[in-house]
Amino acid sequence: MSPDDDIQFDHARADRIGLPEAVYAEGKSTDQLRSLVLGAAERATPLLITRLEATAHEALGPEVRVHLDFDPLSGTAFVNAPPPPGPERVAVVSAGTVDLRTAREATRTLAFHGVGSRLVADVGVAGIWRLLDRADEIARFPVVIAVAGMEGALFSVLAGLVPGVMIAVPTSHGYGVAEHGRLALHAALSSCAPGVVACNIDNGYGAACAALRALRLSN
Repeated sequence: MSPDDDIQFDHARADRIGLPEAVYAEGKSTDQLRSLVLGAAERATPLLITRLEATAHEALGPEVRVHLDFDPLSGTAFVNAPPPPGPERVAVVSAGTVDLRTAREATRTLAFHGVGSRLVADVGVAGIWRLLDRADEIARFPVVIAVAGMEGALFSVLAGLVPGVMIAVPTSHGYGVAEHGRLALHAALSSCAPGVVACNIDNGYGAACAALRALRLSN
C-alpha cells in the first residue's frame, strides 16, 4: 500500500467552513508526510502542518525540506507559504516563556490564514504588574487568546480587564496538582469572568481557528 492510499485529504473543507484542512504531523510516518508535502508543492496550494517535531522534519530529507517554511519552536510548517499576514487583529498573550510553543502555534496559524497578531509574552500573574502595564494595549484587540499553564489564573484576570472575545488555552506545563494542564483547563472552564471560552490543552491551532471564526462574524 502506498502512502497515498490511506490519506484522503479534505480539499473542499475551505469551501464548507472557511478553513482549509491542516496536516497534524504527530503519528504520521515519514512516507506519509513526504507524500503530503510533495503533493501540496505540486499543486502550488498553501498547506499548514502542525505538531511537526524537529526530528521528523529532519527525516523528510533535503528534497522535501526545501518546500517547507519550518518553525521549530511551534512545530509548524508552511508548504507554499501564503503572502505576509495583514494588520494585527488578535492578541496572543502567554503567561510564561514555557507557554511560547503553544502561543507561537496560534500566531503561526493566524499568519497562515492572513491574519496578523500581537504576541504579548511572559505576563503571568506571579508578576501581575507585567500584565497591567500592557492591559490597555491588549484591550484594543477584538479577539484575545490567553495561553497559560500551572493554575491558569491568567484567564480570569485578563478576561476581567479587556472587552474582546476571550479564548483560553491551557498548557501542559505544571507539576503536582497542575500536572499535564488539567488544573489550568479546569480554571478556564470554571472562570468567574463572563464569556471565557476554552480550548483543549496545548491547542494553539484550535484557538487560532476559533479566533478566525470570531473575526469572520465581526466583519
